[in-house]
Amino acid sequence: MQARAAFLFRQGQLHRPYSARQLTPVRSRLRHLWLLSLLLSACATQPAYGPLPLASAVDLDRFMGDWYVIANIPTFLERDAYHAIERYERAPDGTIATTFTFRKGAANGPLKTYHPRGFVQDTSTNAIWGMQFVWPIKADYRILYVSSDYRYTIIGREKRDYAWVMARTPVIPDADLADLIARLVAAGYDRGAIRQVPQPALDPM
Repeated sequence: MQARAAFLFRQGQLHRPYSARQLTPVRSRLRHLWLLSLLLSACATQPAYGPLPLASAVDLDRFMGDWYVIANIPTFLERDAYHAIERYERAPDGTIATTFTFRKGAANGPLKTYHPRGFVQDTSTNAIWGMQFVWPIKADYRILYVSSDYRYTIIGREKRDYAWVMARTPVIPDADLADLIARLVAAGYDRGAIRQVPQPALDPM
């Protein structure tokens, strides 16, 4: 039996089992391919929808700083997020250095931090960005609305899959939130998919 197996190995008809060391890079490549497939799916456009309404002009300097995520349609990264904050800073190379932090699962849950980078793609309005978590993929990121005082903003995507309603403070009046959500719905988003993000002194709806 052993002689037969040795013969098959030599003839290339039987393969030796992989060792754990040999499997490690394979598993690593599979994980990277899985992440890449998720990002490609997130970047895909949906031709069934028309173009999103966009902010007519965004003053990047005024847009920088901290934004509290008040409501969203979350990505898989931010499900069960508490106290979510997005911070933007202009980098010397013209990109937008971004820091996204939140507590996972509870107000005192583990702190999660991500550092994607924004690339302004429409410099006539500054409303269309590409948001890069992993090189070279830039996910669709569009500023649908920013209030004249830069207190509120709405971020969306052509695919109408994810969205973020953000403010400069962690709590905003109910009437203002209702108006911001109405803007999202008018842009083609599903009202039932929008959730309120728990912030300090703010209960989820």
